[in-house]
Amino acid sequence: MDMDLSDALEVVRLTDVGLLRDHNEDAIASDVTMGFVILADGMGGYKAGEVASEMAVLSITVDLKEAMINDRSNLEAVGFKKQSESQLIIDAVKQANEVIYHVSQTQSQCAGMGTTLVVGLFTNNKLLVGHIGDSRMYRLRGQVLTQITEDHSLLQEQIKLGLITPEQARFSANRNLVTRALGTDPEVELELNEYDVALEDVYLLCSDGLSDMVDDSIIQAALNEHSFSLTKAAEVLVQLANDNGGKDNISVILVKVKKTFECNYSWYDNFLGWLK
Repeated sequence: MDMDLSDALEVVRLTDVGLLRDHNEDAIASDVTMGFVILADGMGGYKAGEVASEMAVLSITVDLKEAMINDRSNLEAVGFKKQSESQLIIDAVKQANEVIYHVSQTQSQCAGMGTTLVVGLFTNNKLLVGHIGDSRMYRLRGQVLTQITEDHSLLQEQIKLGLITPEQARFSANRNLVTRALGTDPEVELELNEYDVALEDVYLLCSDGLSDMVDDSIIQAALNEHSFSLTKAAEVLVQLANDNGGKDNISVILVKVKKTFECNYSWYDNFLGWLK
């Protein structure tokens, strides 16, 4: 019997414009039946960042759903090998990059736009994480918060080279300079990692509107204090960022692992069952 991943995962999303911006350039989406979460933080001239992040989220979500259905129907063809989930993500991100880049080249008001990206796919007791830029994914396990993506940013490069300390980085003027973004160049390198998932894990995806405004230790304390309610935890995180100045849009997605999900919970079967 196939189980829907919505039995295994709880997902809560929240986005907030913050206190200083007049519009929200973050975009977030999820599909718990697929075990899929995505967050993008756009950049560019007047409202162009909003265009880039929305395009990224819509394009990748649609492409992944379509790829799953196609893969499933192709499985019935003799000798056809289903694509790996990793390849599906890589292909969807490549397509999104091409679409955003094309619009930035052809629509003058969108020139130079781009977006960060974090995408997570839960499958077979594992989590595939793809990211570009400085939006982050964290894991809370046994009350300890760990950042599992590494920012593609000038600051992170400087820290790695030993030019500045993490403490100095917190007060740097270069906080928002990313070294990699989706849609700004004809091609982009997606960083893709796989992690084992454990029962009771909580995963946090966030834009830098949270991570720039609130220390990891405070994020950890808030998640631990409100572990009984992901909705409350998300609200508290957004409020903390606004209490500290709310200088940017703030987006969070929280995912809690309630049950293990072996291969018979395959996302292809879930999704097709959900379509019927």
